[in-house]
Amino acid sequence: MSLPVVDYLKLPEGEDPYLEGHKCSECGSIFLGARNVCSNCFARDSIEAVKLGTTGKLYSYSIVFRSFPGIEVPYISAIVDLDGGGTIKGNLIGCEPDPEKIEFDMPVEVVFDDALGRKDKDGNSYISYFFKPIS
Repeated sequence: MSLPVVDYLKLPEGEDPYLEGHKCSECGSIFLGARNVCSNCFARDSIEAVKLGTTGKLYSYSIVFRSFPGIEVPYISAIVDLDGGGTIKGNLIGCEPDPEKIEFDMPVEVVFDDALGRKDKDGNSYISYFFKPIS
């Protein structure tokens, strides 16, 4: 059995994984995590769950050289503006951690894969999402 690393990563049985956002029907703002009040327009009870896009553009990134034991460095921590709305943080893979090879606004896709071999106490593996450059 696979488990999502975050609650907004959905793993429906028999379907492809997807990221879930919450969209305000009043102003159109999209957020991660369930809420009752829009953080943008303060509308109440106007939030609906939506599937987030699977492509986007790199907004910002940081190359990480120091991390927790067991996490290989360097890696690229990225913030991506998803097509269709929503901004999300994750790791950029399939790209050298070299500023000369990373471009702001470069197109990326969301990919789902094993979460670095991590398992829970019952042996279940975790699935995570990553961003990969679209060539």
